[in-house]
Order: sequence, then C-alpha cells, then structure tokens
Amino acid sequence: MAVRSVPAFLEEMGYRPGRNLVLEQRYAAGRLERLPALARELVRARIDVIVAIGSAATRAARAASTTVPVVFLGNFDPIAIGLVKSLARPEANVTGVLIAPAGTLAGKKLELLKAAVPRATRIALLSHEDPGLRAQEQETDAAAVALGIALPVTRVVGGDYERAFTALVADRPDALFVGASTYFMRDRKRIIELAARHRLPAIYEWPEQVEEGGLMSYGSDLGATTRRVAQYVDRIFKGARPGDLPVEQPTELQLVVNLRTARALGLDLSPALLARAARVIE
Repeated sequence: MAVRSVPAFLEEMGYRPGRNLVLEQRYAAGRLERLPALARELVRARIDVIVAIGSAATRAARAASTTVPVVFLGNFDPIAIGLVKSLARPEANVTGVLIAPAGTLAGKKLELLKAAVPRATRIALLSHEDPGLRAQEQETDAAAVALGIALPVTRVVGGDYERAFTALVADRPDALFVGASTYFMRDRKRIIELAARHRLPAIYEWPEQVEEGGLMSYGSDLGATTRRVAQYVDRIFKGARPGDLPVEQPTELQLVVNLRTARALGLDLSPALLARAARVIE
C-alpha cells in the first residue's frame, strides 16, 4: 500500500501545485550532515512553511530560522530537545504531530513481540545514526531489562542495511525490534526482505510495514498523522501561528498481525495474541 504524502493531502484540500501551491522539496538521501544546508536553502527561497520529517530535519529547520513556521512529523520528545516550551502551547515557530504518545511504546511492543515468540531471550534493536533515536534506544533498553531480555543495538549508517543486518545477525537474536523511524518506513521493503532472509520475527511501527510482509506492528496510523500535518500546514497558510497550535499525539493505537508471515517463519501465534489484534492479515 502506498503511503500518502503531505502534498497529496493538501491536494485533497484544494491546493494545486503550479496553481495555488509551490513545492520546494529537499532530500538529504540519508546524509544527516546535509540537513542544515538544505534547511538554509529553503529559508533563502522565502517559503511560507517547512514540513520536516524526523527530529534531525526539524532541528535543522529550527536552527535555520526562528520565524519561518515549521511543522514536523516524528517520534521524539520536542520538549526535551528544546524545540517547544510545551505540547499544549509550543510558543515558537515549531509545532507538529507525534507518531507515538508518551514515549515510543517500546515496552508494549517488546511485550507483544515476546508473546509472538515466547522463546525469545535476545531481541535485536534496529536503530539509526540519527541522534533523535537515542531516547528511543534508552526507553527500549529499559523495557528489555524489565522483561529480562537482552537487547543488542545495531544502527544503520549511511543507508547500508546489508552491513547492519550482517552485524545484527552476528549477535544471534531470536527476534527483531525495528525502531520507530521515518527512515525505516521509507526503506521498509528492504528491511522486511532482510528480516525474512534471516528468518527474524520482527515488530514494526506502522500497519503498512505489515501489509508489505512484516510480522506485526503496534502504533498509530501513519496516514492519519500525515493528514494532520497537512491540516496544520493549511491552517498556517490561513493565518494561524505555529506557536498557538498544540503538538498533537495520536489517540488510537492498533496491533496488526500478518499470519502469512507467521506461517512462513514457523510461528504458531496464540489465540490470546490474535484476539488483541485490530487487524489480522491472512
């Protein structure tokens, strides 16, 4: 299933590129060090709003300007990293939508993965070089300690998934926890393929990752959160100040399970686990 973008949702609202909407898009292609220069380019282009995906891009946009509105989508604590004063009243030129409420759901996701793979005592965490994921690593590690699970961490550097999985598999994990990252959503096909190759039961953040072959996911609806980003952009176009728009958190979370993948991995998922699922893909 294709994941809809902010411009696609803006088009639904009546914005047409080349007519009443001009898009200036910049991609770092996994090279985080390029983000500050790209953000400064956008500011020099005199854009009206910057949409930033992830904490690194949001920090770069905020550093490039304290006046250009920035709307982010990501899984990080915007208060802890100094982007907003509070979720209710950001009081800055930054606001946005979080993909998980109150942390990263690490404890719940580890619990669900353990229920799917009861024998698992060693679960690998696939993380990323983006410093914004360090809080997620810490939260997941604390949850693993509470559950008595060893949690070796492997970070993807420079988009080299082959090397990351080679290092990850060397730790001989029983299962895989894929970090909540928009990078991993973008590269989901590659990750799902490598997890299947190494026969690793894996839990992801979004249903789209399960629809394309991942074992299970627990989190928010990425389409719904992306739509909210577009709605915030629309409100700013119409005169709203980002500092007055509360940072939103998702209120609905769902477990999605792919039974085809479970069978391919030789897993017999319990009726109790399946009963918790909002959707089972057969």
